[in-house]
Amino acid sequence: MTTTAETPAPPVPDLDVPSVTARHFALAVLALAMGGFAIGTTEFVTMGLLPQISAGVNVSIPTGGHVISAYAVGVVVGAPVLAFLGARLPRRALLVALMAAFAAGNGLSALATSYEQLMVARFAAGLPHGAYFGVASLVAASMARPSRKGRAVSQVMLGLSVANVIGVPAATVLGQELGWRAAFWTASGLALLTLALVAWFVPSVAGDGEASGRRELAAFRLPQVWLTLLAGAIGFGGMFAVYTYIAPVVTDVGGLGERSVAVFLLSFGLGMVAGTWLAGIMADWSIFRSLIIGGTGMAATMLAFWLTAPHGWAALPVVFLVTTLGSVLVVNLQLRLMDVAGDAQTLGAALNHASLNIANALGAWLGGLVIAAGWGLRAPALVGLALSLAGVAVLLVSARLHVREQDATA
Repeated sequence: MTTTAETPAPPVPDLDVPSVTARHFALAVLALAMGGFAIGTTEFVTMGLLPQISAGVNVSIPTGGHVISAYAVGVVVGAPVLAFLGARLPRRALLVALMAAFAAGNGLSALATSYEQLMVARFAAGLPHGAYFGVASLVAASMARPSRKGRAVSQVMLGLSVANVIGVPAATVLGQELGWRAAFWTASGLALLTLALVAWFVPSVAGDGEASGRRELAAFRLPQVWLTLLAGAIGFGGMFAVYTYIAPVVTDVGGLGERSVAVFLLSFGLGMVAGTWLAGIMADWSIFRSLIIGGTGMAATMLAFWLTAPHGWAALPVVFLVTTLGSVLVVNLQLRLMDVAGDAQTLGAALNHASLNIANALGAWLGGLVIAAGWGLRAPALVGLALSLAGVAVLLVSARLHVREQDATA
């Protein structure tokens, strides 16, 4: 009697593996996050040093505030343009080039001797901002297991959050003690450090060899891309409506001393760190549900801030929650754009920060309008409430469209 050996079943492939292997994953992510730290430091330190910068180039503080706008315009312009032009390039090389350009823009800012020169330099410094975060997010996602992609992207974004806790206060003090130019030299040095870390620790990641101008621009024909960008530009504007006017609310409405403003700003920064960390865990659970939670949660905390602002320190934990939920929204908007952009991955990933800088301008502008209209310093919180709910409404339209697209495909 003979027996026939059973043919062994073929091994089941493990689908939860990264597409790119990093020798030191933690150090590679740290290198990418360092770029976010450099960008966050230079973006927000300008607000803290605005009186010194304005005096340094012989303009009034309101006029000097335009250098902040110049940086934001650079982000909005640079994000799609540089992502479009660099889609085919190897991603590590593109990150190095973007950080080199960022270092140069901050160096030129430090060397500027006139208001006009500083405006041009700040615009130039803002150009690589969105493209860097977009490409860094794609690289981080490729190095992580698919089930942990959200956490990998959130760790890169964490650099921007930590900058608000450590980088911005330190650079502000440095600029006050050694002159405002020292802050921009510091940002330039951080960019060069990032460049070296990326070149050393980030693995080689091929660009999209099939990318073409027509294919990248096709992302702008996708309704889901526009809806996601609109949700970010409107919904996240609520946080900036509150953040921009936090100082007079704390002192004039809450009745606290000027030194307490720094404590509230620290709470903002800590909330960003906590929210960015939490966002990665939530994204691996559900990106879209995380967006809805972030948007509705921001609306609730805006109302809570309006109620607690007259009670001084009672508003402090609310400020923490505002930025915690806002950061959940930001990270998941980044991931959703990467998902809905189709083949235009580089462009889609970069567009998020263009959208967020529009939110910055929109929230600050609308908040200023209601204050000028005589509605009081608390009124921007109600603007934030309305913007947050409007952002959620856009997301619900996006969800409805997604269901219709699935039904049509079926």
